[in-house]
Amino acid sequence: MTTTFPTAAKAAEILERVRQTRPRVHCLMNTVVQKFTADGITVVGGIPSMTTSLEEIESFVTKADALTVNLGTLDAERRKVIRLAIEIANASGKPWIVDPVHCDYSPSRLEFARELIAVSPTIVRGNRAEMSLIGDVPDAVRIETGPVDHLRDATRSVRIVNGHPWMAKVTGTGCLSGGVIAAFMAVEKDALTAAASALAVTGVSAELAAKHARGPGTFEPAFLDALSEISGEDITNHARIEHEQG
Repeated sequence: MTTTFPTAAKAAEILERVRQTRPRVHCLMNTVVQKFTADGITVVGGIPSMTTSLEEIESFVTKADALTVNLGTLDAERRKVIRLAIEIANASGKPWIVDPVHCDYSPSRLEFARELIAVSPTIVRGNRAEMSLIGDVPDAVRIETGPVDHLRDATRSVRIVNGHPWMAKVTGTGCLSGGVIAAFMAVEKDALTAAASALAVTGVSAELAAKHARGPGTFEPAFLDALSEISGEDITNHARIEHEQG
């Protein structure tokens, strides 16, 4: 069987599918970045929802096409909601991504992250410090984010060499990217291709936005504008999706 790797052209095609089909993404998101993440999903073409109500979560996840779980805000009630949301997603075959935010700060959060990873996420995404504690995730796509994003599944490894330093100066760009990944997963069954494509699109958008911004404060709205306006030609001309060995 021929191994298929993600490409810039494929990223452009998946973005167009998102825009045409408008997938629903339910987000269990860090409360600090809910609006920014919702805006990001919306401007690429998805439909976000954000409820964390235990009474409502079953209905919202059932209606969603993908789920993103972010551990940036945790308490006992939210842990119950997350567990139920994942149970529903798994039972209905919906893809889901978990971002173990700050699991390197808290042993209890790391334990909870490992509990979630044991129940078959589609994608696990975190920074180097977080993923060094998480380790291998053999049944999921593993994403280690940074100035260069590294992705791998059981047979493929790729890196995304797009983005801008101001992304690290705006709270929530990583959380927003997780929401965009979920929207791409909703329309593309190849999870590594979906994730690589989403990260390429957000990275190129950041590069385009930086040309019109004066600093992090003006970069944030420019980034949303760029995500909304990015074209297939922008992606094919500027996305740098590179294959890695091993």
